[in-house]
Amino acid sequence: MPSLIPDPDVQSELPDAIPAMPAMPALSEAERRFSQLPKPLRTLEAAPASLKSYLALGALLEKTSLSSEEQQVVLLSVSRESRCAVCMGAHGLLADMMDLPTEMTEALREGDRLSDQRLESLRQFTATLAKAHGRIDEAAVAALEQAGYDRQQVLEVILGIGMKTLARDSDQIPGTDGQPWPAACLAC
Repeated sequence: MPSLIPDPDVQSELPDAIPAMPAMPALSEAERRFSQLPKPLRTLEAAPASLKSYLALGALLEKTSLSSEEQQVVLLSVSRESRCAVCMGAHGLLADMMDLPTEMTEALREGDRLSDQRLESLRQFTATLAKAHGRIDEAAVAALEQAGYDRQQVLEVILGIGMKTLARDSDQIPGTDGQPWPAACLAC
């Protein structure tokens, strides 16, 4: 799955690795892939611990039991729920790079139902969980499990939400408005 960043060494101890974090290769690779450094990474550069956490969360999400397609459903759903135009643009671009069906990406951008019922259950669960800040009832979890997901994947959805929360909240603080994504990307 294409990602904003290459897989960092997620085996390292985060607190010990933060001061000497080798973020430059990851940032250079992200800049090469997108012809500019994505805004969330530019913002997080100011705090090596936050940048390292974001990179590690992304790499860990890619290693979950969720498929690449399911990961994008989670990331686009939480980005939409968070009203993060930068996140929607970035993950919309990644979905296009992954050749996800255009109608699927458009439905995720608009918050519309997905034609695949299993993915629709994942979209609804992710949006509900993000909107409720984790305060959901057992019925919501049961509905996701009925669609074929398990408790491990419930927690993997939370991992994706955490990753996007870090990016969104960092992007929203005053004084972090670097160059925006290209207009076509922000128009989603």
